[in-house]
Amino acid sequence: MIGARKIRVLVVDDSASVRQALKDILDADPEIEVIATAGDPFAAAERMRKEVPDVITLDVEMPRMDGISFLDKLMRQHPIPVVICSSLTGAGSQTAFAALEHGAVEVIEKPRTGTPREWKESSIHICDAVRAAARAHLKRSGARSAPRAHPTPNGLPGGAGETSITRRARPARPTALGTPGNPRTRPATAGLPGGHRPRSSTSEPTSVRPAPLDSNRPAAPPGLVPKLSATVMIPRGHSAMLETTEMVVAIGASTGGTEALLALLRALPSDAPGIVIVQHMPEKFTTQFAARLDSLCAISVKEAASGDTVLRGQALIAPGNHHLLLKRSGARYYVDVTDGPLVNRHRPAVDVLFRSTARYAGANAVGVILTGMGDDGARGMLEMKQAGAYTVAQDEASCVVFGMPAEAIKHGGVDRVLPLDRIANEVVVRCR
Repeated sequence: MIGARKIRVLVVDDSASVRQALKDILDADPEIEVIATAGDPFAAAERMRKEVPDVITLDVEMPRMDGISFLDKLMRQHPIPVVICSSLTGAGSQTAFAALEHGAVEVIEKPRTGTPREWKESSIHICDAVRAAARAHLKRSGARSAPRAHPTPNGLPGGAGETSITRRARPARPTALGTPGNPRTRPATAGLPGGHRPRSSTSEPTSVRPAPLDSNRPAAPPGLVPKLSATVMIPRGHSAMLETTEMVVAIGASTGGTEALLALLRALPSDAPGIVIVQHMPEKFTTQFAARLDSLCAISVKEAASGDTVLRGQALIAPGNHHLLLKRSGARYYVDVTDGPLVNRHRPAVDVLFRSTARYAGANAVGVILTGMGDDGARGMLEMKQAGAYTVAQDEASCVVFGMPAEAIKHGGVDRVLPLDRIANEVVVRCR
């Protein structure tokens, strides 16, 4: 639970069965409560005039007004974290990308009602996405960046005609890292070791001294399934690799990572070192995501398949719902795509990729951890550093959620903290 109250969610979907499934899943989480459901954006806007939620789950294909149009109006007038809930098939994947470009924080697949395992894992992903969204740092779309308490009329749909929503007073609650204040604004000193103020995007890079690790911090919120470590996929071992002429870059990201990865990969030259990536995202989404990046970047980008060679000028992205491991045969690096249990409540998991990179690449690797909720990748990045790799974390100012980078810093696995727009150059320099 965040602070003294739960994360309040508004579920918007034209399917009554999906609304009920989402409500059942979210209400079962001790940190979350569904304050209302709505069948379309008009009903959602009318409900929001009574009480503004902390997070909205939003379908993209609905009657009267599609989810993208509603999202665009919402982000321009009254930014609220939005989690897109989509079927993620065919046109649904393209629409989901459009939603991310219009300000959505996360994309999740609609609840799976197949096997008990699928339902359980689907529930975990949905609740984690809502928790991450509640901690996201949002910016208003358009020219004006300062949020207004009372949006002007003729904005969001609401009942008869066009109306706007009005925020009602509500008690302050802790922000992402537990400091009381505006839920949309994180404290300037939150999360960094020693409480130091984060560097801005124009500041000099920061060398990191790890803060002591709090071993008593709970691994998962009360009432949720315990997290498994990367050991269930690959035993921990010491790297004995000598330096070679070829370098490998391993990148991990979660909430906000789709746009962060685009910015990072677009800044890399066509002859960049081989890259392997884990981005937390659903199955069926990564193929379209890789194709989108491939069309926009100088390097080639593809969804990874078992046996793919890690090549200079190419990035391999872990398929949704599968772990990605780096392997080595002689001088050749390749990847293994495999099933397995959730690690740190994720599949793919950053810790699995980072541990395998530490083992098979050692000092021939550079590790990068980007925006995201939770601590996936923190332990694996420490293992990479201990194996001789150079490691970089995205700074708080440029993160949507400063969770994974902050945890990597706390674990002592980060060499440098950099703004997003300076990470690509650092990677290139370190791989020369």
